[in-house]
This record gives sequence, structure tokens and C-alpha cells, in this order.
Amino acid sequence: MTDKFSILSIEQLYQMIQNQLTQTDSIFGFPKSSFYSSKGNERISMQRFAKVLETPFGVAAGPHSQLAQNIIAAWLNGARFIELKTIQTLDEIEVAKPCIDMQDEGYNCEWSQELKIRDSLDQYVNAWVLIHVLNHQLNGNSGQEPGFIFNMSVGYNMEGILNENVQWFLDTIQDAKELIENKKNTLRKYYPEIDCLHIDNCISDNLTLSTMHGTPPEEIEKIATYLIEEKGLHTTVKLNPTLLGKELRRILNDARFEAFVPDEAFAHDLKYEDAVPMLRRLQTAADKKGVQFGIKLTNTLESVNHKDVFPASEKMMYMSGKSLHPISIQIAKMLQKEFEGKIDISFSGGLTTFNISDVVACGLLPATVCTDIMKPGGYGLLKQYAETLESDIEKLGATGIFDFIRKKSGVEDREKAILINLNNYADKVLESPLYKKDFLGEPNIKGKRSLGSFDCIAAPCTE
Repeated sequence: MTDKFSILSIEQLYQMIQNQLTQTDSIFGFPKSSFYSSKGNERISMQRFAKVLETPFGVAAGPHSQLAQNIIAAWLNGARFIELKTIQTLDEIEVAKPCIDMQDEGYNCEWSQELKIRDSLDQYVNAWVLIHVLNHQLNGNSGQEPGFIFNMSVGYNMEGILNENVQWFLDTIQDAKELIENKKNTLRKYYPEIDCLHIDNCISDNLTLSTMHGTPPEEIEKIATYLIEEKGLHTTVKLNPTLLGKELRRILNDARFEAFVPDEAFAHDLKYEDAVPMLRRLQTAADKKGVQFGIKLTNTLESVNHKDVFPASEKMMYMSGKSLHPISIQIAKMLQKEFEGKIDISFSGGLTTFNISDVVACGLLPATVCTDIMKPGGYGLLKQYAETLESDIEKLGATGIFDFIRKKSGVEDREKAILINLNNYADKVLESPLYKKDFLGEPNIKGKRSLGSFDCIAAPCTE
């Protein structure tokens, strides 16, 4: 069995979806009754890049936002901000397998796309078109305001971004008219109503910059400036957890996590004293260009590979999930204090249904998830995020997300409200048992009994 991706055409994927809907009233194993609908839930919608987001959360760029069917599954369950898997000029990389361990806190040793760049874009176009079709079929939405956003993710250095294949990607995803027309021509015989839908030719005009651990600050600024000034993109720069400094080691130790962050990670990553003036300059450049600029907290945390999951050749692994959550929140607190609550911060770092409302109340929007949905339940967990947030907003009698932020803080000024909520939450997460290592035993979803080729699985919870 190969560990390489086999991609489906849009025709194959459409037929699979429709057959499943007809025969099982489900798509990709998710029952129709569990699909998320924004109708009646407008209080959790927001604006981003002058577009409506029906929910303030989605999926972070990762292996789960690489293929069209994964992106569609995320949307079905409530993700509305879709960070597409990071692409880079090197598109024939070999990824060590296994490359992901998500038994408790997360670790990985994978980075960019496992497809050729042209195949990656083809998958994104397939997902873009099919979500519009499903949004019409399931929700009656004609696409004038689709309610979701595709956010491209690009890395890793200036030289690579200037290469022909990345330039082609950046240009084509902003004007994919020819590709979209080809997809519509394929689907028209199955879904003639596709001609009544508004499917924007611009799949994405916004980008999150992902840089390597150790990328010099001047390189980060050079790339971000280019994306803002030359490409005219709404630009977000993803920052590393090491921005907090060696205080993060104390947080990990107090929480009893075994991850060890080497000195070199702090030495070669962006420093706080370099980050602040850089962010001010990039904000000025974005204001002048008339695009939005923000930061994303945070990237994964570089740590020494001490597990027996990954190949020994992988000297480093990259931490995510619950262990990263308090660290990312402390950085958000530090930066919002510096910028008086005015810097645009989106968030990814251990997001779950148990903290979605707190994260939103801190103004960390949109919030995206990776680690949580790689555990049992997968994309199906996302609908609970929406339900939790809707319930918490209703309890406070808030009319929407920003009213929720104000009511949670007790003050009317939005920037002050964000600072109050963030300061309170930053203290709370350091003590919360949700972000401590559980020493009762190494979590494992596998049962102890042997499993034959034709045996039935036993529920691990009963063991």
C-alpha cells in the first residue's frame, strides 16, 4: 500500500458525494443531520477581508486541508475559514512516514504539500466549486455571499516564492476563471443549476506567510512587504512560539510536558525586540496599500525528537495542541499590550470546543484548528465548536461576536475589552488542568487484543 496521495477528479468526487447522499444520507461518513447550517445562527458570523464568515473558526493549514474531500468535510461540519495546505516551490519532497503523532499533545515532522503545485491548486479549485454546489444544494445559497473564505498558505523563503511555479500559483488562484469554467463544464450534465450559481473566479486574495524555523527577521519582512506591495494581498505573518522566550520552557515544565526546546530554537528564531518594529512597518505598508495585515499565533514549536513514533533520522519534531495553547495565549497577551489591543491576531494553538468561546472573547479571530480534529471524531467535532459558541453568546445576551467580547469584559471599548479578556484568560490557562500532561497512562486508541484481518473492532473506551 502506497503512502502517496491518489487524487480524484471533480467528476469522481461529485458522483461519490451524490451517491453517498442518496444511499446513506451522509457524505464521507458524516450524517446529513450533523451538517452545520448558519440559518438562525447569524450571531456567530463575522467579517473578514470584507467578506462574511458564517463561523469565526476553521481549519489551520495542515495535512487535513490538502485534498478536496478533506476541505469539503471541514466545511460540511462548520469550518468557514479554510487555510489551504502550505505550498512551496519544492513540490517533490519526501515526507518521513509516519509523520504525525496526535495521541495527546501533537507532534509532527511534516511541513508543506505532498502534491505537485499544479495538483494542489487543482484540489483547491475542486473544493471551491463543489462547496458552492453543495452550499446551493443543501442550503439554497446561490453564492453571492458564500459565507466561507479560502486562505492560501505559502512558504518558505523569498527565493522560492519568486520561482515560476509559486508565481503561477499566486496569480492563478486570484484569477482561476479558466479552471473554474472547465470544472463547471464537467459538472453541468449532473447539476445544471451550476449556471445559476455565482462562483467567484478569485479563489483567494489573502495569504498566511509560513516561514521556516530560523528564518531571519529581514527575510520575513522582505517577503511580507513583497506580498503586500507587489501582490496586493491581505497578508498574515505566522509567528513562532519562541517569541515568548525561554519562559515557555517554564510553562512546559510546570505542565509536566516532556518536550525539550533546544537553545538553537531560541537563537535562530525571530526575537520579540525585532518582531515589534517589523510588525509596525508592515502595518504601515498594508495601510498604504489598502489591504489588511495581521499576525497568526502560532506556528508549531520546534523540539527534540524523543519519541519512538518518528524515524530516528528526524532529529527535530514540531509540537502542537494543548501544550502549545498557554504559550500562544501568553504571546497574544504580550503583543496586544504592546499594540494597545489594536493588532489583528488570528489564532491556532490547541483550539477545542472547551476554549473556543474564550479564544473568541479575546478577539483572536478567526481561530483555526489542526490537532483536535486529528483525534477520534475528526471534522465531526467542529459542529460542537459552533454550538458551544452559540450557547455562550446566548447566555450573555450578546447580539454578536463583538458584543460578546464587550459583555465578557464589562467595558464598551473594543480594544480595552480585548485586553481585559486576554489578560484574564492568559492567567487562567496557566492553571487550567486542560493544559497539563496526564500521567495516568500514555493515551492510546488501540485495544489490547489481537485483531485479525476479518475480525470486528472493539470500542477502546470499553477496555
